[in-house]
Formats: sequence, structure tokens, C-alpha cells
Amino acid sequence: MVSVTPTPAPGSGSAPRRVALLTLGCARNEVDSEELAARLDAGGWQVSTDADGADVVLVNTCGFVEKAKQDSIDTLLAAADTGAKVVAAGCMAERYGRELAASLPEAQAVLGFDDYTDIAARLDGVLAGETFDAHVPRDRRELLPLTPVQRPAAKVVVPGHATVDEHTPAHLRQVLRRRLDDGPVASLKLASGCDRRCAFCAIPAFRGAFVSRDPQELLAEAEWLARSGVRELVLVSENSTSYGKDLGDPRALEKLLPQLAAVDGIVRVRASYLQPAETRPGLVEVIATTPGVAPYFDLSFQHSSEPLLRRMRRFGSTERFLDLLDSARELDMQAGARSNFIVGFPGETRTDVAELERFLTAARLDAIGVFDYSDEDGTEAAGMSGKVRSETVKRRYDRIVALADELCAQRAEDRLGSTVEVLVDSVADGVVEGRAAHQAPEVDGSTTLVADDVSGGDLTALCPGDLVRAKVVATEGVDLVAEPVEMVSAAVSAR
Repeated sequence: MVSVTPTPAPGSGSAPRRVALLTLGCARNEVDSEELAARLDAGGWQVSTDADGADVVLVNTCGFVEKAKQDSIDTLLAAADTGAKVVAAGCMAERYGRELAASLPEAQAVLGFDDYTDIAARLDGVLAGETFDAHVPRDRRELLPLTPVQRPAAKVVVPGHATVDEHTPAHLRQVLRRRLDDGPVASLKLASGCDRRCAFCAIPAFRGAFVSRDPQELLAEAEWLARSGVRELVLVSENSTSYGKDLGDPRALEKLLPQLAAVDGIVRVRASYLQPAETRPGLVEVIATTPGVAPYFDLSFQHSSEPLLRRMRRFGSTERFLDLLDSARELDMQAGARSNFIVGFPGETRTDVAELERFLTAARLDAIGVFDYSDEDGTEAAGMSGKVRSETVKRRYDRIVALADELCAQRAEDRLGSTVEVLVDSVADGVVEGRAAHQAPEVDGSTTLVADDVSGGDLTALCPGDLVRAKVVATEGVDLVAEPVEMVSAAVSAR
């Protein structure tokens, strides 16, 4: 498999056209940006992530919650201050379309997902002074068949799912992706969209119904990433536990994980975005026991009070969630687990908060994200009664965050004296930073490698991508400090 080769654009004999591609939000957006980068590269654009000197700044926005939307607006305004032409794309642009364009005259264009296939031509037009009418947002779930198994044949633009030649077997297709960094970790998009109807979430409306990618295409892309120096794959989607349901195989993820772990050069595969209600025993076993697959459970609990979960249009309870965690730890007692929680959802009572505290105390999670509830346009929860007063939400949020910080620090201390396998992310100024199997990139803390006091050791010999076995000797909050014991797998290409 090869990556897309750039082809000169008309008039390319003149000064090169430069675009800065700025990405906000989640890892799924990062994969989408790398598809856009490949398309722009093939269209004759010079692509970077630095706005300095760019002709156009393309911002791949996030539209998940209010803070993310504000970050997107701030980034677009800052881009306009550079003097470059500014284009908004991504989730916020897709979600708000004309409304965003009308409120943000600083942007020369607001592009939706349907523009991605012609992104180079769109930016050519922007640079030439053309104007584009922003789209009227629509529920993208309506673009795909209701029956999941009919969706793979539908001709709908789904970011991160682009196929260069659909008539070529999946494992022989070109990879429509250009990496925007050279780190040892990369996200691999399993699927897009979501069929769940959580009352607080607007994502399905602008991301669409759930669509899996072909497993052979994923394996081929994993091999391509490995050849570029990637050592850890992070599998991303809106709901990874649904992977394969539209391919007629609900156990597809269980089968795919060992295959990805066997790709030459890949030393760790990490699954993320698991729905507790769909996390079957077979999947738990594969994640917890397969060599090369991180025993790591990124479970979307959101709360643990059963009545409140029902109100959220979700399923589960404190006891069910604890049973799920126990089933993983019975297979690997050091298995990592993280989750996010919403505080202040409409109808939440003090009893609900106490139940959440009970769960968090018993769950022994390695990382906990806490969000204070806010109404989101177009969601069921926005119209619900029983709104919690803002001052009460803040008080509960502060209380749960403080508890979470304390519990996660305690969980890190539980790992003192244990042996962990650390993937080195960076080596700078004598400081070696990496992550153990229970630490996902950017969200779960990190591990600093230090030389032991007796034998010392040249840590500067380590390179990004090395996998090192190390003994945990100290903790700093959720972060670990560990002494290398032996090299498990060296990143040969880095030497």
C-alpha cells in the first residue's frame, strides 16, 4: 500500500500555495485532518500545522460542548489576525453551517463534510477570492439507511472513510492520509457516527449514523502507519463496541484486535470509546489477555445512578459497572480503566451524586474526566424539566473533581513497586517521557523514566518508540516515575 502522491495543480509554476491545518477536539478529528492533508497535498498545496506565512488557515473545528465551540471561535479569530484567509471546517462548521458563517465574517468560507472530497478546489477558490454559500445543517443520520447492514453501500461522505478506488481490494488501496506529525503514536479510525440516542449528546445528528470501516482496509492502513514509524495504534470512533454490526459481524472488534497487534512494527494497540452496555465478555477477554493489546478499558459510564442513567437514555448502574471492571481485573489485575462523568444533568439529586461518589470510590479508575452539564442545541436534555441550578452544578462539579483527583492519585500509588511497559514518547533535555499500558495519549497521565541510583544508565540512548519494561518507584498525582529494567522492543527506524 502507498500513500497518495501529489499531482501538480494548474498554475503550479507560480509561488506555492501554503495552507496551515489546525485541528481542535478529539482524536477522530485528527484522523479527519490527515485525510484533508492528503487531499490538499495531492491538489498541489503545501500543508503544515504552522499558521505563520500561510496563505490559508484551515481550522478543523470541534462542536461537542460549549467550551469546545468557544475554543474553535477563538482559534478562527486568531487565524484571521495572521492576515491569511480563514476557512472553518469540521464538526462546528458542519453543525451550524450558515449560522456560523453569518456570525463569523472573519472566515472566508464555512465548509461542511460534503466539501471534503473537493477540499483542494475549495481552497483554490478561497485564495482566488470566490465566495461560497455555507450549507444549511441537516441531520446526517437521515442520509444513511436505517438498517446498519445496508450502510456500507451508501454513497455518503463520511470523514476519515475516504476510498481512493472502491474497485480495488481494500488491502491494495492507496491510503488517503498524510501524517501531520512524526510521533510514535497514531489514531486509527474504526468507524464514524453513532446509533445511540443519549439525551445529552448532539454528535449523531452532525456525524451521522454508525458506519464501520472495512477490516482489511484498517489492517492495510495499520501497516502503512507502521512503516512510517508508528508503534502504538489508538483505535477511535464514536462507539468502538458497535464496530462490525453493519458488516454483519458483532464480534468484528474481537477478531480485529489480535490482527492489528500482529502487524510488524506495532508494539501496542489500544481500544478506546467503549460503551459499557455493549462491552461483551468476549471483548473483555481479548483486550485483557491478547499480547500486544493494551489491557485498557476506556468505558463511557457518564454516571452510575441507575435512575439518572435511564433519564440520560443510557443503561447501567453502580453494581453492573463494578462487575464489568471486576471481570477485566480477574483476567489482568493491573488492567487500566478510565471514564468520563457528567455532573448536574437535569433531574440529578443529592442521592444520585452520593451514588456516583460510591461508585468512584469503589471503581479504582486510573483516570476520571468530569464535565459540568450544559444544554446542547438539538438534544433531548435541553428541553427537559428539572434543571439543576448553575451554582449547584458548580458545587457538585468541584466536589467530584476533588474526589476524582484524590482517587486517581491513590490508584497511581497502588502501582508502586509494580513493573510496567512504557512506550517512549519523547526524549528532550535528558528527560524521557512515555506512557504505560494504562495511560492513553494526552488524557491519562504519563510515566517519566529515570536512572536508578545504583547502576545509573544512559537514558539518552532511548528513542521515541522504544518499548521499555520499568519498575515504578514514585508517583506524582496520576503520573508515574519508573526505572528501566530492560528493553522490550527498540524502535529500530529511529536509530
